[in-house]
Amino acid sequence: MSRDEPVSRRQQQDALSRAALGVFRLNGQFLAVSEKLAEPAGLTAAWWQVLGAVLPEPLPVAGIARVMGITRQSVQRIADLLVREGLAAYEPNPAHRRAKLLTPTEAGRAAIDRIEPGHAELAALLARVLGGQEAFDETVRVLERLSGALEAVSASYSGLEAP
Repeated sequence: MSRDEPVSRRQQQDALSRAALGVFRLNGQFLAVSEKLAEPAGLTAAWWQVLGAVLPEPLPVAGIARVMGITRQSVQRIADLLVREGLAAYEPNPAHRRAKLLTPTEAGRAAIDRIEPGHAELAALLARVLGGQEAFDETVRVLERLSGALEAVSASYSGLEAP
């Protein structure tokens, strides 16, 4: 099909379905490999994800949820577990009295450090299988573009067309 030929609704729907199914499968694959990488550090993939979100700087639970694209309640549950296990701590938030900031403790940072060798090995392996770092970077750009596009349309999508 050339660029000048119109794309049918069916083709667009098929592309959307293939993209969704591919992302669902990719999510499952990432979760499975993340569990394996996190296990030796005494973490779960979810714990690693939340700790990783606050490594650069402390964040409120709602901010972590926004970055991760999941519910605040899910992050709150994990954050409370991390605090209970001594892997993270809550600290005052100068911008908001009630929304405390989550920050990793030294034990939390040490756990993340134990994941680093396996993480680096997986990244190198994926880059090689994809055909090099440039191809890996392009794959990431395409996924980020898809995520941004979906975020843009979902903000205004009602799910139903007006009659």
